[in-house]
Amino acid sequence: MMQKKLNQIAVRAKQDERLKFTSLVHLINAKNLAECYKELRRNKACGIDQVTVEAYGKNLEERLKALVDRMKRKQYQPQPVRRVYIPKAGSKESRGLGIPFTEDKVVQIMLKKILENIYEANFLDNSYGFRPCRSCHQAVKALNRAVMYKSTNYIVEVDIKKFYDNIQHKWLMKCLRERIIDPNLLWLIKRFLKAGVIEAGHYEATEQGTPQGGIVSPVLANIYLHYVLDLWFEKKVKPKSRGYMELIRYADDLLVCCESEEDAKEFLESLEQRLGKFGLEIAESKTRIVKFGKKGWQQAKREKKKTESFDFLGFTHYSVKSRNGRLVIGHKTSKINLARKLKEIKEWLKTIRNQICLKDWWQVLKAKLRGHYNYFGVSGNYRWLSKFNWAVKKLTFRWINRRSQKKSMNWEQFVHYTQVNPLPEPKICFSLYTLGGIS
Repeated sequence: MMQKKLNQIAVRAKQDERLKFTSLVHLINAKNLAECYKELRRNKACGIDQVTVEAYGKNLEERLKALVDRMKRKQYQPQPVRRVYIPKAGSKESRGLGIPFTEDKVVQIMLKKILENIYEANFLDNSYGFRPCRSCHQAVKALNRAVMYKSTNYIVEVDIKKFYDNIQHKWLMKCLRERIIDPNLLWLIKRFLKAGVIEAGHYEATEQGTPQGGIVSPVLANIYLHYVLDLWFEKKVKPKSRGYMELIRYADDLLVCCESEEDAKEFLESLEQRLGKFGLEIAESKTRIVKFGKKGWQQAKREKKKTESFDFLGFTHYSVKSRNGRLVIGHKTSKINLARKLKEIKEWLKTIRNQICLKDWWQVLKAKLRGHYNYFGVSGNYRWLSKFNWAVKKLTFRWINRRSQKKSMNWEQFVHYTQVNPLPEPKICFSLYTLGGIS
């Protein structure tokens, strides 16, 4: 029943892209929230209340009825998120993540469903992040197409400085009112935005930003950038361009492919002004114009110079010769991401090696390898998948033998163990050269 009503909303939103929805909050009822509860992952971290998903599920019906009642009386108050930090790839800086209460996660799932079904009708094709039936691999494929089959000569690589922390609540609410005028739903979203953060036992109010890591944050970020960036690029930037231009965006990671260097420079200048209007700014150290495309490759070949490369979505994109000698775009795991993934594996092995037996954590190691191949297994990246596979095997052998002062197994025994209990082998999971995308 919930999905049927959401589908009806999606149809209405698509039929009339200017329609403003007046009554939505009734969808956040006990029955629908129970369906959302089932989607919660049991192994995720808890909020500051330390209530697990399983614990919240006890007396679920009574809990959800009480929750809906508090919302109707406007007494529902989302709790502050617990802020934790994870290291940023290729940087000494850390990224702050907000972990909500279990109860608030349930409400956020429902909010996410409502917003997605409304705004999918508005979102443009150049946006790939955190959207149904879209992925980072499709963004890489779009980049491949723009470079190989369009007139791309320059790539504008853009990094928005602390994007999630700097989203302006005033502007976000204006973006939401473009399609939603249900005051109760808008009130609920505003409550989440103003819930605050707990860090090291201290409360911090949130006057701007939406916590990265929150379930509803990605769709709110997409709504914000849809109006701030995507529409502006399509309606203001492209019509004035001298040649081909295309924006490729995955959440707040974005590239612009340009035919003209003048277009690339002018875009970067106007982008700085545009973002500034909405409380955002460019990270200058991570933003640049790269000469990248067939003309640049041919010029570098004539001058016997190395062609430029750039990173996007964890891949390094570079020029490489095809089997017939043509220069094409190649994609490989970036050195930064390879080093980070191996460090994560090493820290994990260090943590679990003396806690559980080998046969139990071996299954988890298999899952980690499969996850890596599923993401980085794109056409042309087999060599770097193999490097990762070999490095993980060496790390695993080393940490098995650190379980005690006595050596647990020699290399021959380890090889035999991997033959009897094989680890997943490198695999290309996504083809950039087929219509379907899956090889």
